[in-house]
This record gives sequence, C-alpha cells and structure tokens, in this order.
Amino acid sequence: QVQLVESGGGLVQAGGSLRLSCAASGSIFSINVMGWYRQAPGKQRELVATDTSGGSTNYADSVKGRFTISRDNAKNTVYLQMNSLKPEDTAVYYCYCNAQILWGAPHYNYWGQGTQVTVSS
Repeated sequence: QVQLVESGGGLVQAGGSLRLSCAASGSIFSINVMGWYRQAPGKQRELVATDTSGGSTNYADSVKGRFTISRDNAKNTVYLQMNSLKPEDTAVYYCYCNAQILWGAPHYNYWGQGTQVTVSS
C-alpha cells in the first residue's frame, strides 16, 4: 500500500503564498505521476497540477503563472508553491499519485487525506 501525507495548508490573505508538501511512503516500486487536486464546497474535485516522472508538468488554466509544482523523486515528495492566492483558491487540496508497488504490477491511483487552504479577501 501507498500512503500520502500532506502538509502546509492554512489560512492566508489574498495575494499571499503557501507551500504544500506531500510525501508518499509504503511499498513503492515506482511512481509515475504525482500531483494536486482540489475541491471547494459544493463543487467537484478538479485538477490543479501534475508532474510526471519524466518531468512534464500540467496546470489548470486558473492557476497557471501563480502555482508551481515540483517533485523530489528521491524522497517521493511533491510540492505545490502557491503565489498570488485568491479567495477562489479556497478548497481542500488533495495530493495524488499513480504508483506501482511491484515490478510488473498495475499502476493504481492513491490519494492523501486532504489539507485545507483558505484565502481571505
């Protein structure tokens, strides 16, 4: 099994910054994709940013130019640097990874428990 533990959420004023971290642990052979999703009250969970093992990144249009995803493969950790935060960024942010626990085994998706980010106006 793979466990994901997020940290770094909190309350910040509009225009401020936060940095989220997520460490994957457990029986991990390889991780393909790591990333972040978010879910605001009354809304569906949406992609924020992803980072593949090859270094390709993908961002939601709403966060491009403000958020930066990075990854430390040696530590199985992914980060999300969030700058110029807006009240509409308020949500629970979930860490995600697509991982393989054994060579030749299927890749499965794993999720963290979520961390609250609140941006006040």
